[in-house]
Amino acid sequence: MMNITNCSFVFVLLNALILAYSKPESYSFLLTCGSSLDGEDSDGRQWKPDDKFLTLSNNSISIKSQFQDPSLPSSVPYMSTRIFTSESTYSFPVSPSTRHWLRLHFYPSPYPEFDPTNALFSVVAGGVTVLNNFSASITAKALTQAYIVREFSLSPSPDKILNITIVPSWNNNISFAFVNGIELITMPDLFKEPAPLVGFSDQSIDAQSSALQTMFRLNVGGQYIGATNDSGWSRTWYDDSPYLFGAAFGVTSETNKSDEIQYPNDKAKNFAPIDVYSTARSMGPDSKLNQNFNLTWVFEVDANFTYLVRLHFCELYQTRINQRVFNIFINNQTAQEAGDVIAWTGSKNVPVYKDFAVYVYDKPGEEELWVALHPSVDSKPEVYDAILNGLEIFKLNDSKRNLAGPNPMPSQMLIEAELKTKAGSKSSTLKREGNALGIAAAFGFVAAVCFVAYRRKKREPGEGGRTLSANWLPLYGSSHSNKTASYNSKSYGSSTLSSLAGGFCRHFSLSEIKRGTKNFNESHVIGIGGFGKVYKGVVDGTTKVAIKRSNPSSEQGVAEFRTEIEMLSKLRHRHLVSLIGFCKESDEMILVYDYMARGTLREHLYDKNLKSFLSWKQRLEICIGAAKGLHYLHTGAKYTIIHRDVKTTNILVDENWVAKVSDFGLSKTGPDLNQNHVSTVVKGSFGYLDPEYFRRQQLTEKSDVYSFGVVLFEVLCGRPALNPSLPKEQVSLADWARHCCKKANVEDIIDPHIKGSINQEGLKKFVEVAEKCVSDHGLERPPMSDVLWNLEFALQVQESLDGEVGLVVGHENSDGNKPSNARSKNGSRMDIECDGESCKLRINSSSQDLEEKDSSDVVFSQFINPQGR
Repeated sequence: MMNITNCSFVFVLLNALILAYSKPESYSFLLTCGSSLDGEDSDGRQWKPDDKFLTLSNNSISIKSQFQDPSLPSSVPYMSTRIFTSESTYSFPVSPSTRHWLRLHFYPSPYPEFDPTNALFSVVAGGVTVLNNFSASITAKALTQAYIVREFSLSPSPDKILNITIVPSWNNNISFAFVNGIELITMPDLFKEPAPLVGFSDQSIDAQSSALQTMFRLNVGGQYIGATNDSGWSRTWYDDSPYLFGAAFGVTSETNKSDEIQYPNDKAKNFAPIDVYSTARSMGPDSKLNQNFNLTWVFEVDANFTYLVRLHFCELYQTRINQRVFNIFINNQTAQEAGDVIAWTGSKNVPVYKDFAVYVYDKPGEEELWVALHPSVDSKPEVYDAILNGLEIFKLNDSKRNLAGPNPMPSQMLIEAELKTKAGSKSSTLKREGNALGIAAAFGFVAAVCFVAYRRKKREPGEGGRTLSANWLPLYGSSHSNKTASYNSKSYGSSTLSSLAGGFCRHFSLSEIKRGTKNFNESHVIGIGGFGKVYKGVVDGTTKVAIKRSNPSSEQGVAEFRTEIEMLSKLRHRHLVSLIGFCKESDEMILVYDYMARGTLREHLYDKNLKSFLSWKQRLEICIGAAKGLHYLHTGAKYTIIHRDVKTTNILVDENWVAKVSDFGLSKTGPDLNQNHVSTVVKGSFGYLDPEYFRRQQLTEKSDVYSFGVVLFEVLCGRPALNPSLPKEQVSLADWARHCCKKANVEDIIDPHIKGSINQEGLKKFVEVAEKCVSDHGLERPPMSDVLWNLEFALQVQESLDGEVGLVVGHENSDGNKPSNARSKNGSRMDIECDGESCKLRINSSSQDLEEKDSSDVVFSQFINPQGR
């Protein structure tokens, strides 16, 4: 064995010397692992045996797969396998300073004496950990795929030998690893230009020196593109439709056959094949409709990594600048304003791509990457539309030279289906020596069940464990085809409500509810609302919940109960209260929610039993959280949702002071695609009610904006929205606040408990946006995205100037602008210049980094945190 290994190593070194002197422009190694014969795959590519490249392998075994799944693209390289029982290394002669595609192929089929479910292993390639404690079996099961391909782009190295080391991990007292195929292919340098870091206008990410994993590669608006049709680089491009969010599919288009895609130069041909640029997805011909939604794609990714998002564009129909102009948003942050493909390329049918980098933080429900396009209304283009031809997402290695993420978690539905299948089949068909057709039937049934489960759960962020890990193979099925359930308001029961909930929330029995509240003991009452009393309760022995029980005499009844279930059961967001379940039994109507330990926002502003007051920073953070929840309802949910009852008692706070919007009993879905409002009977709470909605009975999302503006003034002033005990002109907080803004004496109405602690620039921005929110006319009110943007600015100014520096407010300049000058703790000077529309931060001679702020929640931020990652 040692002789063979030594000979192999000499062979590799000899190849390296030949390659070093010949310096070929491109080369490729395609290894069918465990095979002793050459093979050809379905794309006509030639694969070679792997044994000559094994330089360190104390113990490896070649095994043939016993069953060929019908979904395999070919028998090569999947029907032969190399099993490792100890650390082993492949060595490849490579040209220095050249990037490489590395593709690893895994087919976790039963093998004689080796159960792939026990195989856990790590892979280190070129010094980068690309897989860690990886289970091909768990991954294939969770993704309902027979085989797994992982693709990586390895950064250039001065070494002439590239090592790929496979290290088995211990699992169930067994240690082994396996691989079916390895591809190592030279690639063009696709990552030369730095990518701007979204949310940080002065920072960019240089991917040239990084290793990357291909997470998603999509032919937007087009069909699957195989390896042989990809400019010679063997990439695979998939359909984008499974990743589209909501019902807004847009329209697909294709270039005229008489037109030809014209690459600006030969190197540009490497970035994507002609087929990608020949098709596109746009928003459609209805400009009025397009202004009311985003064209959005959603991807599940691994947290705590930076991602390079590459968008491919090619204008197929427009020919002049400012005909089609759009904004690009990534994870609710502005990546590109006023994007115009013709302005970038100078002509139609000319491809171009744009790179952006974004960091994804480890927070529940936020392990997703959103890409959204929206017409640039401010640019006043000829058509309000957006276009995209291709999309790629790459994960960059972290500071520890690691690319590996966790194994995905198979859904409970899939596990249960698999157990039932095994129990219902003959035991001989599921054993290792059993009938291969029985295994195929079982796998097919499990895949079908998981397909249904995936269609129902894919778009629900934060729902349970990670059901879909980061991968770049297609995940078929989506929830966009599910329509809002119809029902008869005169006859409904638990089964109908369960159908409305779509299986996303639980049906409790009345006995469970009574047990959890000690038979609705009054000592458990934590609130009383329009629907009825709210109790603190316990379900499943230890889980704390809030239980809202209807009052038979309440004006809010069956319709609100049904609406709450229908709305909240299908919404999952960090800043929306989660509906756990409901009970409809006898005459009881009961809703069960997550327990919010710190109660309502109102309780912390001016409740008579208030013992301590929220700081200005805490108030801003709560307002930002609530704004994010409302922004999600207006633009991020499957349909536009108008809350219709935004107020401080419907903004709850959990034990970590995270704000969550609650009470969706009055919410409405809409407007329709052909309208810009919903005509409806006026409902809401006086003091927060949109006057335009009250007058015209036409509901839009700007009605929520008005109510939220009242909340902002309530937070600033520490008083109720309505106070009849005050003089007539002061009874309505919205009217009084507007009056004070016009008279420039807002200082007089600020809550005395926070008056001396508010940074003036942040206060100015806060008051400006609050005043706009409570404008009489909806058209004058900002969208929630702008509200959120300005609140984030106010918070970051407050943190950076009050928390890190001593503020010195300067005098007005001759042009009327008012700069604020401050010095950080380390003596660096920080200048902020505001002109009422935007503010810029300038930092001079910083010698010490400011304390890093968790910016995972930054949305549409104008203020840039100076801390680099």
